[in-house]
Amino acid sequence: MKLDVSLKEVFRYLGYHNHVPDQTIQKIAIDCVTELLDNCVMKEINKRYSCIVENKKIIIDNRVIIESKNLSKNLADCKEVILFAATLGTQADRLIKKYSFLEISKAVVMQAAAAAVIEEYCDQCQKKIETELEKENLFLRPRFSPGYGDFDLKYQKDMIALLDCPRKIGLTLTDSLLLAPSKSVTAIMGITTTNRHCHIKGCEVCTKINCNFRREESA
Repeated sequence: MKLDVSLKEVFRYLGYHNHVPDQTIQKIAIDCVTELLDNCVMKEINKRYSCIVENKKIIIDNRVIIESKNLSKNLADCKEVILFAATLGTQADRLIKKYSFLEISKAVVMQAAAAAVIEEYCDQCQKKIETELEKENLFLRPRFSPGYGDFDLKYQKDMIALLDCPRKIGLTLTDSLLLAPSKSVTAIMGITTTNRHCHIKGCEVCTKINCNFRREESA
C-alpha cells in the first residue's frame, strides 16, 4: 500500500495550523516522513461484527457492551460494525526515541510525522474496507476511537481481545490503557445501508455541523 502523506498534516500536528513553517522545518518533516515510510512495518486488522444500539448502549457480537452516548449516536441505525486496529510497529517508537537523544527538535517533528503517517495509513485501510462493502450496497461511517468524547479508553481492552491484536499485529495495551506500540489506532466503524457521505477523517474536518450523526466532544 502506497501512502501519500500530507506535509500539511505534519505541520498541523506540530501546531502550525494554517501557517507554513520555515524551510528548515519543512526539510526535517520530509526527512522524517521518508524515514518512517522506509522503516516501519505497518499492520492492520479488521473484523465485522453484529451490533445492537439502544439508548446509550452498544452491544457487539452479544459479547461486548459499551456505554457511550457519543458512540451510540454515531452508530445510530447500524446493525453491524467493523472493529479496526492498525499500527506503525515498534520502529516508529525507536526512531522517536533515537532522535530524542540525538536531536530533540527532530524528535518533535518525528512525533508529528508518525501521527500523520498512521492517520494516512488508517484512511487507506478504511477506503479498502469501503470498497468491499460497496459490493453489498453497504456504507461505512467514519472511524470512532476510544478516548473521544465519552467513549472510554477502557473499551480498548475488549476491542484488542476480540481482534486478537497481540498475536495478529503485535499490538498490546499497557496497564494505563495506552497502546503499544504508541503509534497505533483502534476504532469502531458503523456499517449502514444509507450513504451519509461522511468525510473519511470524521467530524473534526467535516463542515456539516447540523448532521444528526456528528460526534460530540464531551458527554
